[in-house]
Amino acid sequence: MEVPDAAMPGLYLIVQHTGAKSWALRYRHGGKPRKMTLGPYPAFSLASARDEAAKALRMLETGTDPAEERKVKAATEIEAKRAAESDVRDKVSNVAADFIKRHASRNRTGDEVAAILRREVLPLWGDRRVQEITRRDVIELLDAVVDRGHPIAANRLRAHLSVFFKWCRGRDIIKESPVEGTPKPANENPRDRVLTDAEIRRFWQACEKIGPPFGLLYRFLLLTGQRLREAAEMTDSEVSGNEWTIPARRAKNGQEHLVPLSEIAKSTLEKMPRVVGRKGFIFSTTGASAVSGYSRGKERLDKAMQELASQELPEDSAPTTMAPFTIHDLRRTAATGMASLRIAPHVVESVLNHRSGTRRGVAGIYNRADYAAEKREALEAWARALDTITAGTPAKVVQLRAPR
Repeated sequence: MEVPDAAMPGLYLIVQHTGAKSWALRYRHGGKPRKMTLGPYPAFSLASARDEAAKALRMLETGTDPAEERKVKAATEIEAKRAAESDVRDKVSNVAADFIKRHASRNRTGDEVAAILRREVLPLWGDRRVQEITRRDVIELLDAVVDRGHPIAANRLRAHLSVFFKWCRGRDIIKESPVEGTPKPANENPRDRVLTDAEIRRFWQACEKIGPPFGLLYRFLLLTGQRLREAAEMTDSEVSGNEWTIPARRAKNGQEHLVPLSEIAKSTLEKMPRVVGRKGFIFSTTGASAVSGYSRGKERLDKAMQELASQELPEDSAPTTMAPFTIHDLRRTAATGMASLRIAPHVVESVLNHRSGTRRGVAGIYNRADYAAEKREALEAWARALDTITAGTPAKVVQLRAPR
């Protein structure tokens, strides 16, 4: 049923058979009858309906169809709303958060990737749409990291960005990755840095000087030859007696790894001040998470080692700069040290949890021996050698040198 409004020509109150009521305007445009719904009654009052009807009739006087104009306006508003939502959804900060949640967090290095994105990427690109990031933006970001004196870190950042943008492309957020075609920030040559006996002594003393957690963590790394994150994130549940088992989910190569602990390595863990936490992290200052701030810890170690090196020089000697080394070089030093003790190569590789060299390919397929006993003998022999070196007495082993 339609009830006409006596005060406004063409305005009707439409009453449905369900009892629902709404206002509508009937008019003619281009010689054809038209109908435009104005709004529901009573939410849309009679006064509001008359105002809208008057506006529509004024449009008719200019030749404009008010119903079509309303459709165009509604479509424009919807498109603008979608564009605004898309701008927010596609901000680098929001896309990166989704990437970390759905992809990076499932990987062993998820925390590291998240930290790098938050530190290097989000402060510059966070409020921009991911589709706006260009190849030039990527190059300038990487150049800035290189200019700060961290070319290798720039290489790692480029690798993480490549994964991030490939993920975006796979989800149809972007059409192509801006990382593709960008040059690698720096060339990387295989490292052969191995600490000398004198440097090992300074290292050991510097670890004592900087104290826990990093002093003990660094000593533990040299004693066991394991990777930094695998050791830093170890928990009580992984240690049983004089054995440490790195679960497959935390091992770099995805293989569970048994690490026999020498008495010195075990006592190093026992010296770590414990903060009780649900996950049982050993190297932790909060109990809730594993130790972090590796770069600051390494800076403190370098400073302490440099001071010790300077103290060893005669008073009238010119100061010398300690040759730089990375934490990963401790792993190489341990491997080289075991080799110098005549430990068989396949045993050293087993200690390092390597699947290469003598344990790669066919040999690796058919040789499934864990070498647990041999690994224990190797690490105990290396611990004794370190004890001799750090005590400052002549070592009964070959001076550690990088293999030629």
